[in-house]
Amino acid sequence: MTPNTKGALLMMGSMAAFTLNDTLVKVALQDLPLFQLVAMRGFLAVFLIFVLARSLGTLHLNFSRHDKWLVALRCLAELAATFFFLTALKNMPLANVTAILQALPLTVTLGAALVFSEQVGWRRALAIAVGFVGMLLIVRPGPEGFSVYSIYALVAVVSITVRDLITRRMSADVPSMLVTLATSASIAGAAAIASVFEGWVAVSATAGSLVAAAAVFVLLGYLFSVMVMRQGDVGFVAPFRYSSLIWALGLGWGVFDEWPDSLTMLGAVLIVGAGLFTLFRARARQGLA
Repeated sequence: MTPNTKGALLMMGSMAAFTLNDTLVKVALQDLPLFQLVAMRGFLAVFLIFVLARSLGTLHLNFSRHDKWLVALRCLAELAATFFFLTALKNMPLANVTAILQALPLTVTLGAALVFSEQVGWRRALAIAVGFVGMLLIVRPGPEGFSVYSIYALVAVVSITVRDLITRRMSADVPSMLVTLATSASIAGAAAIASVFEGWVAVSATAGSLVAAAAVFVLLGYLFSVMVMRQGDVGFVAPFRYSSLIWALGLGWGVFDEWPDSLTMLGAVLIVGAGLFTLFRARARQGLA
């Protein structure tokens, strides 16, 4: 296989793993409190990521204090994203939450323009506007069809955007797997503390198996996402991240008997189309550069 083909397959594998994790978590949340589940999954994921990071030789702190502060800030952004995303996931259809998250390439592009003064031409600006129209079709901020948990999903998007912008400020000296380990450990620790106030319940064999499987899929998602960056052209590989929406539609229908209505589907099409156009324009600009 060519590097681009390998990269595309790894990206689709990463999206499949993360969406399967979301599905397992949504099922497990029917029996387990949120913070208990996040703590259980987090500590399992930390163990697995630690083993992987150690085998890759990426457990070192040989980078600047500035980068260490950025890692800490990234962990805080990930904490917020985890709480708001999982709360939305528990109370909204899987495909709806996933569709809202597809706006991330658009929000990161907009954030980079606002924070880092990166150039965004009128075509990409128009694509971002179209994408936000699609998001409004899914959220529907009115008396009919509106869910307060849509706001949670939007806050999750903002938090992940902040996380990604912080990541872009890190130097190449910071190992990706170390950042992943630090993030997972901070989430597990914060969830464990919060779970004391929320209370724990007895864990059935089924719920425990779901959480363990979710931790494995989180590890696979992180592993594939790291491997993606070493295969093929980013401009070719990046659009395959939208395969997560296909997984979410199939799993939402097969597991939860959920299927988005026509407005939600239209919104998802607008978001994905705008995101693909934005990625295409970014690749074209790099080609001209």
